[in-house]
Amino acid sequence: MGSGPPLVCVPGGPGQAVEYLGELGGLSGSRTLILLDNRGTGASGVPVDPATYRVDRLVDDVEALRRHLGLDRIDLFGHSASGGTCLLYAARHPRRLHRLVLVAPSLRVVGLPSDLEVDRVLARRAHEPWHAAAVAALHAEPTSPQESEQYRRQAAPLLYGRWDQAAQAQAEAEPAQFAPAATEGFYEGFQPDPTLPARLADLTAPTLLLAGEYDIWPTAAAVRRLAALFGTVELVTQPESGHFPWVDDPAAFVASVESFLAG
Repeated sequence: MGSGPPLVCVPGGPGQAVEYLGELGGLSGSRTLILLDNRGTGASGVPVDPATYRVDRLVDDVEALRRHLGLDRIDLFGHSASGGTCLLYAARHPRRLHRLVLVAPSLRVVGLPSDLEVDRVLARRAHEPWHAAAVAALHAEPTSPQESEQYRRQAAPLLYGRWDQAAQAQAEAEPAQFAPAATEGFYEGFQPDPTLPARLADLTAPTLLLAGEYDIWPTAAAVRRLAALFGTVELVTQPESGHFPWVDDPAAFVASVESFLAG
């Protein structure tokens, strides 16, 4: 959707249909968003081999999409869990990457913790009326699928900078967007590559890491640790935003990403 140079967008979850990215806060006004439903999610088919749900195997699908589009190099966007897929793509196909945008990226593929200083982040929001119930739900241990869904709903405000109508609508739509097999298979059998940090340090494609000030996974402090692995990187912490910064402050989000992609 949209118009302008193409931006290949890979959704997170893991195992979530790409529809939750929407138009990325209006980024479609300057970019043609190529929205990929990972295998087994959204409009994509269920694979014969469930091992291909794995984060490193999904890299092959991104490369297949690049070839299908006939692009020599791509601008690549990854959010949350797909940050891992995009980091692995950058290391495996560095010459096919023009620019890389990672928003609230998962750090598991590089073996970094995602919750650095999370207690400080949570404490900043203690004045919110939903805070106590949300934090309790975040740390609760459900004993049934029903309890798990109840706690997810109670903790949902922690993922957004403002628990407003837009945030509530997105959170309400989420459960139907997940494919359990794709979620469960994303890290099944995956082992981090110890050479990955060194390969990221050698990456020449400009990279933008965008974190939300209020995000709890990954925290802005954790994303700073990721930034230290790169030789060429721009780090942006969007104020008063959570895990979905294009929902919390679309104008600030689009300005940061557009500026970076324009070079």
